[in-house]
Amino acid sequence: MITKIQPIDLHWPTQEPFLFCAHHYDYYPAGNKNLGLDAKHFNGRDMGQDFTEKDGFRIYHGAEIPGFPVHPHRGFETITIVRKGYADHADSLGAAGRYGEGDVQWMSAGSGVQHSEMFPLLHQDKENTLELFQIWLNLPRKNKMVAPDFKMLWANKIPKIATDPKVEVSLISGEYQGQKFYEAPANSWARDPGNEVNILLVKMQAGSTFKYPANKNNTNRSLYLFEGNAISVNGQGISGKKALFLDSAQELVVEASGAEVEFLFLEAKPIGEPVVQHGPFVMNTRQEIFQTIDDYQRTQFGGWAWNRQDMIHGPKIERFAKYPDGRIERPD
Repeated sequence: MITKIQPIDLHWPTQEPFLFCAHHYDYYPAGNKNLGLDAKHFNGRDMGQDFTEKDGFRIYHGAEIPGFPVHPHRGFETITIVRKGYADHADSLGAAGRYGEGDVQWMSAGSGVQHSEMFPLLHQDKENTLELFQIWLNLPRKNKMVAPDFKMLWANKIPKIATDPKVEVSLISGEYQGQKFYEAPANSWARDPGNEVNILLVKMQAGSTFKYPANKNNTNRSLYLFEGNAISVNGQGISGKKALFLDSAQELVVEASGAEVEFLFLEAKPIGEPVVQHGPFVMNTRQEIFQTIDDYQRTQFGGWAWNRQDMIHGPKIERFAKYPDGRIERPD
């Protein structure tokens, strides 16, 4: 049974323990020598706060390169799924990375971290398409002040499950059809299988059916139709881009009859604690938010040692992760 239906655009409604979900889909033109946009693209935009789609893309908080220059987080996690294009990461722990083409970065902000997330336009001779999801997952009170951490889930290691030749499931977290994938950082709510944090990307061809079993554990379950125009969900027709909140006590049956569709599926047990959010800080009480602001003003969560606020990692098209201990990791 569907309990709520809502149209979606850039930012999507979520259910606890998920705090936020955004779907960025930007058709950037060829980049300049700085891996950014020429000034002619800035006309008619609220530069620094460019969240209105124009000419097929947004620049967000970027000045020349699209993206999100240095900013802080505390008390939750970001799960960034880059399906097309590339994202450059840098943080106050000295870590860095470039990932894309299906890779996932799972970052636990814990007690506090600053980071930048930029989208360099690496191609100067053709368009630079970017598609990514960013999901915010809350941390329970006991883990809100753990040391910051992140993991890379490289695209070739993420399970792709095809129980039907016309259905492909990318298992970012959780279990499906007997396969399990629990690779979140150590202190994540998703690390414990008992919390049933299931994150799936599902692609369905016309004439296919996707099923997901009922859950008896009072999980919060959401489905986001972001590609394609029509599906049937437990017999109810859905058209256009929509967010659906679902009764997890019933089996989910999705049918795609007319054309290929794609949707994001989120499910988890709620943490069940108070949530007090102030921008990029998520704690349990107002007093903890005040303390967080004071801590950030005093410590800058480790400061910023990079030579620019919108840190990028050069023109070479490569994927890598550099961890705070200096270890370098690359996809196989």
